Amino acid sequence: MSAERAARPTRPEQDGIGTPLARAFRLVQEPPAAPGATQPPAHRLRTDPQAVGEDLLKLVLTVVELLRQLIERQALRRADSGDLTDEQEEELGATLLALHDRMVELCAEHGYTLEDLNLDLGPLGPLLPPAR
Repeated sequence: MSAERAARPTRPEQDGIGTPLARAFRLVQEPPAAPGATQPPAHRLRTDPQAVGEDLLKLVLTVVELLRQLIERQALRRADSGDLTDEQEEELGATLLALHDRMVELCAEHGYTLEDLNLDLGPLGPLLPPAR
């Protein structure tokens, strides 16, 4: 099939279609930068397997830390509202403390701190709230 397409002659009315289109795209230019504005450096992706693996690990740890903090806040709300018995509060507190300790261990094992997991979301601010 591809040999048939290559062997087919082009029609004369189609020969010049691509040229004006290509010329039009060459005329489209990026708008000029504002006076005194500096261009941010181009972000480059590191695509070597080691870097990708480390970034994926950091992302997973960040998601787990975010969930841990959300669960902790929900547990505090429930404890403050009186929904939990004293036993449940103790068990929940011990579980959350153990989870926090394990997160610190995992981060240290891979060369991170909990602060390293906080993603900068630009104008939205940091992903994780500041440590209390």
